[in-house]
Amino acid sequence: MASTLDAVLGEAMAMSDRDRADLAARLIASLDPDPAIDPDEVEAAWAVEIDDRLSRVDAGEPTIEWSVVRRQLLGDAAG
Repeated sequence: MASTLDAVLGEAMAMSDRDRADLAARLIASLDPDPAIDPDEVEAAWAVEIDDRLSRVDAGEPTIEWSVVRRQLLGDAAG
């Protein structure tokens, strides 16, 4: 079994970043599928969130630069 896993991992590591990310997402989803989550509803909710955020930016609300957010998330080690 370990040799099969090593072979699969070797093939996966040779994939592009995008394909590896897609594979990882599919593997994770296969571990804990939640039939209660409708992908269309998730996409619609994100569309509403994006519209809300854009409206706030258009209205002139202040934003936080990525470097500041990253530093807050990772601590001072992020630089």
